[in-house]
Amino acid sequence: MEKNTQTWALPRQSMPEQDPQVRRSNFKEVPLGYTEQAAVMEAKRCLQCKKPGCVQGCPVAVDIPGFIQKIADGNFDEAIKIIWRTNSLPAVCGRVCPQEIQCEGACILAKKAGAAVAIGNLERFAADRARAAQAQDLPAKEPATGKKVAVVGSGPSGLTVAGDLVLKGHDVTVFEAFHKAGGVLVYGIPEFRLPKDIVRSEVAMLERLGVTVACNQVVGRTVLLDELFEQGFEAVYVGVGAGLPTFLNIPGENLIGILSANEYLTRANLMKAYLFPEYETPIARGKNVVVLGAGNVAMDAARTALRLGAETVRIVYRRSRTEMPARGAEIHHAEQEGVEMFLLSNPVRFCGDAQGRLTGMDCIKMELGEPDASGRRRPVPMPDSDFHLACDLAIVAVGAGANPLLTGSTGGLKLNKWGYIVTEEESAKTTRRGVWAGGDIVTGAATVILAMGAGRIAANSIHKYLTLGW
Repeated sequence: MEKNTQTWALPRQSMPEQDPQVRRSNFKEVPLGYTEQAAVMEAKRCLQCKKPGCVQGCPVAVDIPGFIQKIADGNFDEAIKIIWRTNSLPAVCGRVCPQEIQCEGACILAKKAGAAVAIGNLERFAADRARAAQAQDLPAKEPATGKKVAVVGSGPSGLTVAGDLVLKGHDVTVFEAFHKAGGVLVYGIPEFRLPKDIVRSEVAMLERLGVTVACNQVVGRTVLLDELFEQGFEAVYVGVGAGLPTFLNIPGENLIGILSANEYLTRANLMKAYLFPEYETPIARGKNVVVLGAGNVAMDAARTALRLGAETVRIVYRRSRTEMPARGAEIHHAEQEGVEMFLLSNPVRFCGDAQGRLTGMDCIKMELGEPDASGRRRPVPMPDSDFHLACDLAIVAVGAGANPLLTGSTGGLKLNKWGYIVTEEESAKTTRRGVWAGGDIVTGAATVILAMGAGRIAANSIHKYLTLGW
């Protein structure tokens, strides 16, 4: 404690980044990572609290003080081993989790010194260093049980379930509909925020542990969930996400030049359309682009459009900055790169030319009224406040819904009114024996780490079922 008492007042170590005017023209990662010296200095700021709120704020309960102390001591190999005990995807979490409202949001140092320990940056450092050093040590596995588990979907919740259960000795196969594993980590998050090599490395780690990954397997179409049981799987986890695009249902939405963020980002990220024609999948490129919505997906789409050569990119959002659901860092990075914010603005119709191509969008100004069911103040149209925005590409990023492909072909699963799977909160059990579900297909669109937390709950319940019964 004496050492920490002397060092906790040190300033938080900033992470170097690409210059905004340089990075807006490339798809390389924006933050460049800590040096060993910076990581050790930052780790020494940790107070090593007796009752660490940071651990309680982490959905997968990483021993945060434990791994940070190892970094402070310069024992980087032990730091990553501590993280791996409860987190199969540390390099991912260190980059895309909203630490500011979870582990770092509960950091006592923030109250004492005004800035929390940079837990996410330190987690990323430990994971990146292990990967660069080609660490061969694997977490210890329990003896084989002979039990087979199918995991449907290789997003963050599915990979968490796979990692937890393979360590408990079970035979795990992950079924992925796309040609690469990673789910939203590869199709939804751009290269400049989460390089695909990072995801590949995390998946490869699970494969080294013994997880089998079967791509191009659309459960509900190429194979039915019922058939998985016939093939000898004794438990099935459904983590297919919420990938059904949502649109605005306003006039002109069928014009050429209007895309869902889901399609736009999938083409750019998973299929590398930004490198067309080197890669065969093309992508729409606009001169004047508008992105509708203000979550992380909207920021990703806007920043991608800039990198694809747009002259102007505008975020159009019907509430104020306070209500924007995107992470503060993502908003900051977007504005640094030149994305404009049209707040308290709402589209009412798309406009097109005689050839059916998008030329602009009519909007109306909004003001905030009383809070709605989400807790955010409800936007109300302002009279006589119409205005027009010229645009030739519009990307709709206002949310996504539950794809009915699997649920529509599987009996015994109770769904709520939005089509999401109903589960027991404490176990992730569905209404069908032997089937669990978690992540966005249960909660709707949420964060990577919350999906991983759901996977942890499900994995514990599945293990109990396989050893003790339903």
